[in-house]
Amino acid sequence: MNLGAIDPVLLIASLMVASTPIILAALGELVVEKSGVLNLGVEGMMITGAICGFAVAVETGSPVLGFVLAAVGGAVMALIFGILTQYLLSNQVATGLALTLFGLGISAMIGQGYRGIKPPATPKLDMGPLSDLPVVGRILFSHDWMVYFALALVAAVWAFLKFTRGGLILRAVGESHDAAHALGYKVVRIRLAAIAFGGACAGMGGAYISLVRVPQWTDGMTAGAGWIALAIVVFSSWRAGRVLLGAYLFGGITVLQLNLQAAGVPVPVEILSMSPFVITIIVLVIMSATQRGAAVAPAMLGRIFHASS
Repeated sequence: MNLGAIDPVLLIASLMVASTPIILAALGELVVEKSGVLNLGVEGMMITGAICGFAVAVETGSPVLGFVLAAVGGAVMALIFGILTQYLLSNQVATGLALTLFGLGISAMIGQGYRGIKPPATPKLDMGPLSDLPVVGRILFSHDWMVYFALALVAAVWAFLKFTRGGLILRAVGESHDAAHALGYKVVRIRLAAIAFGGACAGMGGAYISLVRVPQWTDGMTAGAGWIALAIVVFSSWRAGRVLLGAYLFGGITVLQLNLQAAGVPVPVEILSMSPFVITIIVLVIMSATQRGAAVAPAMLGRIFHASS
């Protein structure tokens, strides 16, 4: 066992990379749930985005185009869920679970021809002298553009929900869709827009896994990231800032357990592999239980809206 081989600076820098797909997926689901919709298909949208982004990046040589098409693929999957639940009034829980199964199946089928192929590299942003700063440069200023995009999206979603008229309307729909409808707001359209946004974010999160974190295609490579994103949204009390903290917690434990495996810690690999999921859930539950004045779930979460009501 050689714990001295673990570099704390590299560990923290890797934490930011490992957290990025969770941040993207959880933020998207946060917006969806704020509109009163519960979409359990995050895992399916992420894996669909992973193969769409991977395939497009490989065929075109452009990772940027890969992320764009991953967002489109995730949004299309989400809109399938949206049409089924908002127009055909299907059960949101069952439909979300079906979406996950569908995404896992179709991604495996599309990905058959992409096994063993290395995608084009996603370049890191050139921060100039900032990247050369000791410690801080390696931690904060040596990442690809998607890491910074995810952080900017946290701030954007927080500001949108807290300060804008659009965010107020979205929250109103999530709290009382009947009242919002009575005031003349198009509840179904607003929810579909939120659902599409959530799908696009999940798709980009999946593409980040296949193009950056693990630059290859493997069936089921999201490996439960969508379910962690769902848990983080709930235990963060539907707040964007706490979503970021939850994602960093999961990413940090994930990176740490990989380093512990490499250092030869005498703990079964199976226990180390499951530790990020177990520890993240336990910590988030404790945080949620001890927070005073924590936000509660949107009142209409998971409820069906009847336009005639």
